[in-house]
Amino acid sequence: MNNQPKMTHSLFVIFFVFGAIIPAFNAHIGDFDEVWRRRAEEAMKFTLQTYESEPANITLAFNQKTRDSVKELSAVVSKNETRRELGTKKYEGPCTVTNPIDKCWRCDPNWADNRKKLVECSMGFGYKTTGGRDGKYYVVSDSSDDYTTPKPGTLRHAVIQKEPLWIIFDRNMKIKLHQELIMQGDKTIDGRGATVHITGGASIMIQYTKNVIIHGLHIHDIVEGNGGMVRDAVDHIGFRTKSDGDGISIFGSSNIWIDHMSMENCYDGIIDAVEGSTGITISNGHYTDHNEVMLFGASDSSSIDQKMQITLAFNHFGKRLIQRMPRCRWGYIHVVNNDYTHWNMYAIGGSKNPTIISQGNRFIAPPDIFKKQITKREYSPESVWMQWTWRSEGDLYMNGAYFVQAGDPDWSKKHQNLYDGIAAAPADQVTWMTRFAGALNCKVGKAC
Repeated sequence: MNNQPKMTHSLFVIFFVFGAIIPAFNAHIGDFDEVWRRRAEEAMKFTLQTYESEPANITLAFNQKTRDSVKELSAVVSKNETRRELGTKKYEGPCTVTNPIDKCWRCDPNWADNRKKLVECSMGFGYKTTGGRDGKYYVVSDSSDDYTTPKPGTLRHAVIQKEPLWIIFDRNMKIKLHQELIMQGDKTIDGRGATVHITGGASIMIQYTKNVIIHGLHIHDIVEGNGGMVRDAVDHIGFRTKSDGDGISIFGSSNIWIDHMSMENCYDGIIDAVEGSTGITISNGHYTDHNEVMLFGASDSSSIDQKMQITLAFNHFGKRLIQRMPRCRWGYIHVVNNDYTHWNMYAIGGSKNPTIISQGNRFIAPPDIFKKQITKREYSPESVWMQWTWRSEGDLYMNGAYFVQAGDPDWSKKHQNLYDGIAAAPADQVTWMTRFAGALNCKVGKAC
């Protein structure tokens, strides 16, 4: 009898410690201290605030704006007779924009004097993202990296500041991150006007935070971080376990926009979004030379990813890619007007009942007759996954590519009040819309 309270207390302590270890392990947080607990709680609130209860409204708005813009831009390009050149990699003509995000800012020769106009150009589920708009400019002038005591003028020193900042670079540089770069919220990393490579080291981590824009970087040859004491704020340093080696990790964060990135050859994923991350747009990226490209939702047991909502638009999935473009669990994923020119296993996969709306994409299957299918379901029998909503609308299938749909075949018709009959921009124009995917060679004083 006397031993029972002690045993109960001991079991409680074991349960509590085990419960603390699990999220810390998953999050690479070696010490899930009060600071990280508070951040996690706040991040959950932001996730719930960001979540769209009617996600089809966002896809509708995206499709409407894109169709209108493409129609307008096509007319302009036809007049200037540059459309044929835009279909090649050798285009050297005047600034020409090919999708509504770029139309918003790219051909202004004074873009460098009005960098923050970029905020007005976001679309899709990341449309609320403002990044560092409300803060000062921070100029990165030093490519070195000290992860315990970051030097002023370095990228790490910039991203750990607590106030909003718009971070730019004073020259071309290669940055090797010796540990993962843990970002505070309300930040924009803007690579325009310089050629900036994050390479040869650890990754960018957006964890339990909000409101981040990353634009115009080259990220490649990323490796695992060894872990250790890493500064994640001006007033906090904590122990980190070994990092995955993703190019960009989004963990429990909301209102994120990743635009015009060139990414390849990362140890794990190129871009991963997990643990309730939502309000995300990934656009205008160029991805090559990688196996597991994008993971949206890391675990079948993480039901918080039901709140995950991501727009994947105007991206080029290029040479020597294998799979996961993306691989989804839970959530609502709008895959729209992307160019899939290469895969070696499958393009779009998932488990645990994600909603995937594929619209106006171009899919070119590999030569292997056994790899023509675009889609792959995992960990569920056909009787289960046939109930998931995976719809393909207006996609262009080439070289024998095919998309195995699931769910209600009349799903779109039943959402006419949301879609209003508006389809994505035509898939046969995707090569044109993604012509300038990847980091741009922007020069100050000239249209980008």
